Amino acid sequence: MLTVERIEDGEVSPYLTDGLRVGDRVELRGPIGGYFVWDARDGGTTAPPLFLAAGGSGIAPLMSMIRHRTSTGNKVPTRLLYSSRSYEEIIYCEELDRLSAHDPTLRVIHTLTRRRPPNWMGYGRRIDRAMLADTAWRPAEKPLAFTCGPTDFVETVATHLGELGYEPGRIKTERFGPTGDGATCRITI
Repeated sequence: MLTVERIEDGEVSPYLTDGLRVGDRVELRGPIGGYFVWDARDGGTTAPPLFLAAGGSGIAPLMSMIRHRTSTGNKVPTRLLYSSRSYEEIIYCEELDRLSAHDPTLRVIHTLTRRRPPNWMGYGRRIDRAMLADTAWRPAEKPLAFTCGPTDFVETVATHLGELGYEPGRIKTERFGPTGDGATCRITI
């Protein structure tokens, strides 16, 4: 599954979201790196807990980790803090709700930065140090953290986790440049 956020003046995303049709052939090259990877074989329930922080479409690689965790039956305690502009823009919302409802070792926490539905009970601001102190695992638990999103978001989360006592080598980051207010779609290949 490929998640694409449509950028109005983008070079590729308008084609992928508007032009690509069922049956079209697409050639993809696999991930290049290896730094931003979590493997369920890395310890099972005895492994340190996972803390995942996503900003917008930065949920894509973290969702891959959550799906991998689920498909292997791994129950390492996991928390996802997910920042979206509005409830309607939460990518994978139904799947995250379903997975967390059936797995007490997976906790999903949302914060909505722009618009919130009536009676919203979650956070209603950008992720900050206080929110991380409330939601992240305590440093004594030796958690492994992954954060993905726009550069400023990732830098903020990583800096605050370090200030809270997370070991720098246990904070993995993946970032991307600025985005517009584009639509997001999922393409299954």
